[in-house]
Amino acid sequence: MVDRPPTVAGTRDRGRPAVGSEHTEGSSEELAQHGIVVGVDGSDQSTCALLWAAQEAERRKAPLYVVTAYTVPVFAASSMDAGYATVDDEVIRESAQSVLQESLTHLSGLRVDVHPRIETGDAAGVLLDLSEQAELMVVGSRGRGGFVGRLLGSVSSALPAHAKCPTAVIPVCTGARLGHPELGRKQGRDRDRPALAVEPVVVVGVDGSEQARMASLAAAEEARSRGLALRVICSVAPFNGSLAWVPAPVDREALHADLALQLAAGRDWLQSHYPDVDIRVDLVDGPPAEVLIAASATAELLVVGTRGRGGFASMLMGSTSQGVLHHARGPVLVVPDKADPRLEDRSSFGPMVAPAR
Repeated sequence: MVDRPPTVAGTRDRGRPAVGSEHTEGSSEELAQHGIVVGVDGSDQSTCALLWAAQEAERRKAPLYVVTAYTVPVFAASSMDAGYATVDDEVIRESAQSVLQESLTHLSGLRVDVHPRIETGDAAGVLLDLSEQAELMVVGSRGRGGFVGRLLGSVSSALPAHAKCPTAVIPVCTGARLGHPELGRKQGRDRDRPALAVEPVVVVGVDGSEQARMASLAAAEEARSRGLALRVICSVAPFNGSLAWVPAPVDREALHADLALQLAAGRDWLQSHYPDVDIRVDLVDGPPAEVLIAASATAELLVVGTRGRGGFASMLMGSTSQGVLHHARGPVLVVPDKADPRLEDRSSFGPMVAPAR
């Protein structure tokens, strides 16, 4: 299903990169609802993202849209009467075609319905637009420069926060899990780090926010569909820095006991919606970012929310979150904040974890 040259499907002209724009030429196909979209730029990082997305598409029996995006540079000419000039679009388009063709060579042996696409415009805007129709967006945690530019760099930070559907961010070290250990070894600091055995478990980080509960529902669905167990983690950060001035000593044993009671109630609520999933909850001492990164090393999938009031979810909008996404040791699924009627009955199962403020 993947032994055909890439077509220029769904090509767009984005005159204002930061804002969405309309199609300017007829496309041979439109993005199907519930398809999986993966951004590629020819780097090892995007290859890992592509391989993971292809396996996920095969598992879900969903179409896979392999997308690369480019912009036509505009520069001021040196002479006063020359105005502005643009680089020849065909040269850049041919490079994009080459990237797509090379990407498809990694998909041999997989029974996936592949739709290569070249999009003209700012990569962040292109992928955000596509997320309105997609079932899942997939990007690598880092990318390279060149004509694609931002596709897997800042986009892997911006897309999870603003996409209309879940976004999977795949680090290059995931290559070993995907049968391509040579990809992960090329990263300098990871070269000598031993690979850890991947456990058959989906992990979700919670902090007491509605967004974290939404993420836990998504994580339970991922665990159910994959036939895996679900581990719910709540981080108990150390009291230091700005909290060191607190005059009364903090009774951590009492804190742990309260949190354990609240998490048990949350587990019962989650279990009521997913009775066939093996769910366990854990309290882990340590900074949220470090706890998440450590958990990602052995989890099949790490799930987090996009927004929250503290702990895991809130950091996904700040500098700490970028550290998690860029330093995770396995796939991270970021779930957008959406209303879900199942959240309404949570309080009936007992005390709820109070969000950090």
